[in-house]
Amino acid sequence: MEFPCLPLAVYKEIAAHLCQVKGVHVELVTQTSPEFDYHQSQIKSLCISWQADSDSQRVQQILGYYQKRYH
Repeated sequence: MEFPCLPLAVYKEIAAHLCQVKGVHVELVTQTSPEFDYHQSQIKSLCISWQADSDSQRVQQILGYYQKRYH
């Protein structure tokens, strides 16, 4: 999941929300640009993985909420 201008705090909020779903693991992927830009997020994307028995519908609901809110 990637939102180019999303603040670090919001990425962390999304990660925390997703981690409440059993079997879901989230990693923050840091920005790879060599130059700092105040208009870019410090985070490039979220790497989301889940187990086969995880509630994937709940994961999609959470992602959908944030996508509508920040797109």
